[in-house]
Amino acid sequence: MAKKRPQTKGSRPQPHGAGGEVPVVGAREACPCGSGRRYKACHGRAAAHAVTELVQRPFEGLPGECDWVALRELVPAATVELALKDGLPEGVPSVTLATVLPMAWPALRRDDGSVLLGLQNDTPSGDISRDLADTLQRALVAEPGTPVEGRRAPSDAPRLQDLLAADGPFEPVVHSGFEFWVPDAENATPEVAASLERANSAAIPTVKLAGVDAAYWCETPEKNHLRWVMPHEEEHLLDALARLHAAGTSSLGEGTRLVGSFRAHGLTVPVWDLPSEVGAEEIEKPAAEFAERLAAALAVTEPLTPEERRARGGLTNRQVTLS
Repeated sequence: MAKKRPQTKGSRPQPHGAGGEVPVVGAREACPCGSGRRYKACHGRAAAHAVTELVQRPFEGLPGECDWVALRELVPAATVELALKDGLPEGVPSVTLATVLPMAWPALRRDDGSVLLGLQNDTPSGDISRDLADTLQRALVAEPGTPVEGRRAPSDAPRLQDLLAADGPFEPVVHSGFEFWVPDAENATPEVAASLERANSAAIPTVKLAGVDAAYWCETPEKNHLRWVMPHEEEHLLDALARLHAAGTSSLGEGTRLVGSFRAHGLTVPVWDLPSEVGAEEIEKPAAEFAERLAAALAVTEPLTPEERRARGGLTNRQVTLS
């Protein structure tokens, strides 16, 4: 058996960082505190915990939180122009959020200096907002014409809420394909054109409704759907949906049906099945009318009736968590 290391009462090694903080180093490097242990087994443990703790609503506080969730989880091809709190740096004509980038790059600094930030990439920590902000900051200073690799953001790094203008508009533009990847898709090389064709063939046709917030119609081979990201507290929203369901007023018209909901990034996303002949334009008016019924149901404070409780149980049983 190995001998136990004798314990001493010597002074504890002190951190070497400014202000008494231990600098971040590689996981296998010696911890800067002087303990003699590797960083990952010493002060790196707390740092790793800080960045892996799951943030349930990473986009809370951003303009268009519901649309952030939709673009992260539901929409194949879309872009949004982002406004930075401190304005655009010199040499960066624009910053654009994109659902997906070529080669699944986290970000891309184009030849003209503009920045594309990918939203649907895997992120290494439990805070999507912090990881995206770290990627954005590195893209802003990257060499034009280069992609930005992913990494785990430092635990004290800023979040999107720290970088983006709080009053800036968030207006998604949904695309039928990924031509926004290249400045001149019509004159793209054969290799790029083939890549675009493959990506476009896999994209589900999707349309953002104009009359209500964060509602997206999509077309699938068997039936169409409406997926609507809602900002209301989950339990309160489910109560309201149950009231409408029990009253027979939860549909969006003949042949449509509220079939359940997703949970995504702390928000609830009700989903309706639609007949294949019902397009996005045809669902605009029914969706607006449903929004009025939902607002009235949300205002009700009485306990659920037995029938409404049964309806709520059915909706809860058909709920799926995406993130």
